[in-house]
Amino acid sequence: MAYVETIPPEAAQGPVRAMYEGVRERFGFIPNWAQAFSLRPAVLEAWTGLLRSISSNLPVRAYELATLAAARAVRCSYCALAHGSVLADKVFDAPTVTAIMKDGGPLEPRERAMMAFAEKVAVSADRITEADVARLREHGYRDEEIFDVAAAAAARCFFSKLLDALGVLPDAAFHRLDPAMREALTVGRAIAPRAD
Repeated sequence: MAYVETIPPEAAQGPVRAMYEGVRERFGFIPNWAQAFSLRPAVLEAWTGLLRSISSNLPVRAYELATLAAARAVRCSYCALAHGSVLADKVFDAPTVTAIMKDGGPLEPRERAMMAFAEKVAVSADRITEADVARLREHGYRDEEIFDVAAAAAARCFFSKLLDALGVLPDAAFHRLDPAMREALTVGRAIAPRAD
């Protein structure tokens, strides 16, 4: 599950136990990423606050597309699978998310521009120019929204790269996703093997 030794749920105490209980209440199980944070639960708490402050400024569709673009760009299967799943559940459907991953699918030109910007933030933010920002303005994005997209992409880099650096595998639960969508979203590490 990870290259580092984490605290198993049955051995958790104090803040780690509280963290696990909160995560289990939200997701119905304890994801592999949460076990990685058992080593530093305060970091997860800070991350959650940052994420909430960023995502609250964007519609779900825009936030999830920007996040998916960044996860794809840094080849993080875990984050691509998680946020692709949210898009399939809350905004689109599995075939549409699969199409988005392959060629952009039915996205509006402004959304394609936003995803391209998020990808560039994730892989080469030092190469972003005024022209990149101007392109988003041409698509109707206000400066505050451009900030929000950049923040979503930059924040995703922290989480994605931390998980991949520690060897955290995407949860076996992702095997239940639509096969075509699952394959399209697995852009880096393979999903953890099924327990059965």
